[in-house]
Amino acid sequence: MSDLRPVIPVVVWPGSNDDRDAQLALQRLGADSPRVWHTDDDLPPDTAAVVLPGGFSYGDYLRCGAIARFSPILRAIEAFAAGGGLVLGICNGFQILTEAGLLPGALRPNESLSFVCRDVRLRVERTDTPFTSRCREGQELTIPVKHGDGCWFADDELLAHLEASGRLALRYGPGANPNGAVADVAGVLNADGNVFGLMPHPEHAVDPLLGSADGALILGSLVDAARLSLAASV
Repeated sequence: MSDLRPVIPVVVWPGSNDDRDAQLALQRLGADSPRVWHTDDDLPPDTAAVVLPGGFSYGDYLRCGAIARFSPILRAIEAFAAGGGLVLGICNGFQILTEAGLLPGALRPNESLSFVCRDVRLRVERTDTPFTSRCREGQELTIPVKHGDGCWFADDELLAHLEASGRLALRYGPGANPNGAVADVAGVLNADGNVFGLMPHPEHAVDPLLGSADGALILGSLVDAARLSLAASV
């Protein structure tokens, strides 16, 4: 099964700037990863998972992701997710997924009101997800962030619900929160566990030459899950 290459497209908007990085990382980890333009109405045939990459879709006008959520490709992604398809949103992709209502909470300007770009320490809260299966529970990862609006927010009621249902799969390590996110949350799952958004950029941490290969644990988990989905359909 390891020679199966699942199709994991990367969506591109005007202003996306991490699509090629995500594409290259996924290809190195064993996937076929075509880039899909935001005005397309359909995902490629045999799509096993979808990645919404980082960047500044539509220049972050209005709010980050607020315009991109109306793109035609989002209708296809919503239908794909509703059918159990795997969807990963990275940074701006996370923002788009929250704007589209596919993930809970909201992303606000960083507490410092400054753009943050640096490696951060993360703690894995769950390993029984399609996005963290290569990790160990409690494992500390080093993955970079680069954002100005990465402060994830939820009110007390929503936060308690997400905590109780185990949907906060990734947190910043003690003292490592770069943006003021509530409860140090760095990554959130939807109710069915097939949609995941995170602010750190795993595609920039897949080669030790960059200082860390921990991002490959996240993206590699997605490729593994997509490969299982592909094998089940063959």
